[in-house]
Amino acid sequence: METVNKDGALHSIIKDSIIDLIKNGDYQPNTKLPTEAEFCETYKVSRTTVRTALQQLTVEGYIYRVQGRGTFVSENKVRQFLTSTVEQFSEQITMQGKNPSIKVLSLNVIEANSFLANLLGQNIGDPVNKLERIRYVNEIPLQYEIAYLPWYKTPGLNIEACEKSLFKVLESQFNLKVKHTVEHLELTLADEVISEKLDIPAGSPCFLLETHTYTEDGLEIEYSKTIFRGDRAHFVIERNY
Repeated sequence: METVNKDGALHSIIKDSIIDLIKNGDYQPNTKLPTEAEFCETYKVSRTTVRTALQQLTVEGYIYRVQGRGTFVSENKVRQFLTSTVEQFSEQITMQGKNPSIKVLSLNVIEANSFLANLLGQNIGDPVNKLERIRYVNEIPLQYEIAYLPWYKTPGLNIEACEKSLFKVLESQFNLKVKHTVEHLELTLADEVISEKLDIPAGSPCFLLETHTYTEDGLEIEYSKTIFRGDRAHFVIERNY
């Protein structure tokens, strides 16, 4: 391999090079990577530069380290298609050869604050269903979600059915068919609560997806906030022109 170009940040160039090798299949999941010394020789750079590149790859979820054994390639990140409206979470994960599961942590009725009342077309103090769930892939937590739904439209929400598809529950139990969603995606860092829920260190990079869900008559039937592990999630957006 050629010596890296000295233009730009060396550790970023090395990091991108290793990512390319992983994506191209040169480094397969769960296989051991070369040592720091070997990378230094390959790229003709210092150990500090290589170490910085590997640290960034670890944070971004491309590699993981095992004490006393070395550095290994992580499993492929879980792809989720933001433009897909047909395949739900379970179908998307299953198509990638992985095992999806959903666990309901809690389902409580709370009073709407001014923010929720405004979103859901209710009055302050009106009852709202608060649904808290974690989605897993191969028994590893991928995302933590809190959803809010107006109680007068979803009384007696079936907690067991919510461990599958919430949208299907809305249609089958309440005859509420989802028409469209508006979603906002941004970066965030895991606080102590997210750290515990997703089994990641506090301060880890995550994705925050804020979703507004509407029925055919324009009613906002659900508002949710979902935190995805940054080291496990990979989003795909397709556009047609």
